[in-house]
Amino acid sequence: MKPGLSKKQAAGRQAAVRMVGTLIALVLLVYLLSQQGWREIAIAIHQIPFWRLALAMVLMFISRFAVAARWHVLLRAPHLKIPFRQSLRITFAGFFATNFLPTTIGGDVVRLAGAIQYRLDAAISTASLVVDRLVGMTGMAMMVPFSLPSLLNYRDASLQGTTIQIALTATPLGKWWQSAWEKLSSLGAKLYQALTLWLKHPTSLLVSLLYSWAHMLCLFFILQLLLGGIGESMPLWLIGGLYSLVYFVTLIPISVNGYGLQEISMTLIFSNLGKASMSDGLTIAILFRTLMLLASLPGAFFLPGILSKAERTEPVVDPDPRA
Repeated sequence: MKPGLSKKQAAGRQAAVRMVGTLIALVLLVYLLSQQGWREIAIAIHQIPFWRLALAMVLMFISRFAVAARWHVLLRAPHLKIPFRQSLRITFAGFFATNFLPTTIGGDVVRLAGAIQYRLDAAISTASLVVDRLVGMTGMAMMVPFSLPSLLNYRDASLQGTTIQIALTATPLGKWWQSAWEKLSSLGAKLYQALTLWLKHPTSLLVSLLYSWAHMLCLFFILQLLLGGIGESMPLWLIGGLYSLVYFVTLIPISVNGYGLQEISMTLIFSNLGKASMSDGLTIAILFRTLMLLASLPGAFFLPGILSKAERTEPVVDPDPRA
């Protein structure tokens, strides 16, 4: 936080930056869609067999259950008593808040408020959310090496002269890299402090990591199903490596819930590194976002009971729809 700025002013400035970043990312997304042709993308979506979309939806729900189980294991490690059905309700409420109330209440705020409503220790619940995020990031980081072959093959390629590069370089996205890195560095100390309690329970960390892998594999299979439905073939290990890059790009705090930023990064990464066509990359990015939104809808039934306390609870970490 800059000297002279109150905590409320700093939060307001951060929210403004994210709103501007979201607007820029969405404008770029619309630009890419117009360049590739709305009709062509609509045709690509319609050609995907229904069974692939249905199976992808089932896998997305399994992914959500795995995320809930990951957090549940971390909550239970320090002997907090909470049934899984309650962890599931709170997690889905968090998903819904993250996806549909992004400018007011974050998913982690809702999860914390839900835990407090269930009379769990506030400090331990807060730490569990930070460790839950750390476990998720660790799982994704383990997939990054699988993207290295594509990155090395692409290092001599260039987007110079393309309309996409002109559009991207005209934005202030690059200016936020250094700021994001500084924030991640300061977050590291907080993560280590939160992790201390769970280092005494290594089994819970391992089990939560396994649940995170289950969640990740569901996402990778979903992308493979969608790609196969539009005629693109890509090995699962490569999909995992490329998605891990998308995941870390969307952690840059310049867009509300990664809106626009996730779609643009997925399109460019899967088309340039995965050798998919630009229109196919856009198609799977839009479908992937749609599936995530649909899978969060059950949280609407659980959110009202948590919302009142969520509004009085301070954010723990930035909301992350990918968990």
